[in-house]
Amino acid sequence: MSYLYIVLGAAIGAPLRYYVGSHFRPGIIGNFPLGTFVVNVSGCFLIGLLLEYATQRGSLSREARLLLVTGFLGSYTTFSAFGWETYDLFKLSQPLTAALYAGLSVAAGVLAVWLAAALVRSLI
Repeated sequence: MSYLYIVLGAAIGAPLRYYVGSHFRPGIIGNFPLGTFVVNVSGCFLIGLLLEYATQRGSLSREARLLLVTGFLGSYTTFSAFGWETYDLFKLSQPLTAALYAGLSVAAGVLAVWLAAALVRSLI
């Protein structure tokens, strides 16, 4: 049954990502990927709302978390999970770990994209 909640959330999140992202095309501000930026930041905002509310009120059921966080936000943007995890580390008074996680995640992500693009270019 857990997978059903995830699939239902994902079925809403993925099309919404496309819809929101397509309304903010690169070129509005140079080559800045504004659509992705808007999706990522709005996903971070939503996960902050949902999980902080759940933390403060203890009222987000397992099913609601699977539907909204894992399914919906997971397909809308995984950046929201990154944002929440970094925030949570700061909240737990672990600023060095939070900074290391954030810095390494961004650097490793960009490096992974660069390496994959280089691999594809070398094979084509």
